[in-house]
Amino acid sequence: MTKNQTYPSFEEEIKCWAQDKLVIGVDEVGRGAFAGPIVAAAVVMPLSFSFPLESILKEVNDSKQVKPLLRIKLSEEIKKNALFWSIEEVNVSVINKHGIGTANRMVFRKVISDVIRASKQSKLDKEFYLLVDGFHVKFVRDIGLSHQKAIVKGDEKSFSIAAASIIAKVYRDRLMKKYHREFPDFGFGRNKGYGTRKHREAIKLYGLSGLHRKSFHLHKFL
Repeated sequence: MTKNQTYPSFEEEIKCWAQDKLVIGVDEVGRGAFAGPIVAAAVVMPLSFSFPLESILKEVNDSKQVKPLLRIKLSEEIKKNALFWSIEEVNVSVINKHGIGTANRMVFRKVISDVIRASKQSKLDKEFYLLVDGFHVKFVRDIGLSHQKAIVKGDEKSFSIAAASIIAKVYRDRLMKKYHREFPDFGFGRNKGYGTRKHREAIKLYGLSGLHRKSFHLHKFL
């Protein structure tokens, strides 16, 4: 932990755990990218979860604030300690057809449904409460708006949301590295589909690939 750096806490989770509710932390990665899928993850930590001071989990933070190698280690540790977790994606064809806002809601609903289904299969009879980065998720079966809280910059405040952001980013980064082999001209292995200067220059030179979001009106940024 670096000096003056703040880390997410269990403050919101503790309120729910006190009521015997499990918390689903949800976050997405790739919403603002020029190319590639949008990916979301959901993480459910055990009731009253804590970790020793020497644990690597003390480094859990907004995924953008964590260095790549540490993110990979944290992703594995989060999965080991989580009661349930899920990662889902919505691909470019869906984004191009319906828009990024709709795709974002779709991928959130998918991961939330995954962990609720896993809970039912495990015969765990607990009520869930959803903590989500940014905005509420409507029309989620078994979780109404009264059982969720949208937190602005939630990945900087809630451990569960930050954990979800990390496993989602590790998954999507690996995916974009694979796409780099298919579309080597655009530098996806490095920029992960985001609109860096070199990426914009490549689009001007080569045009849009099959992985680009045509509904994103990229001409505004070129």
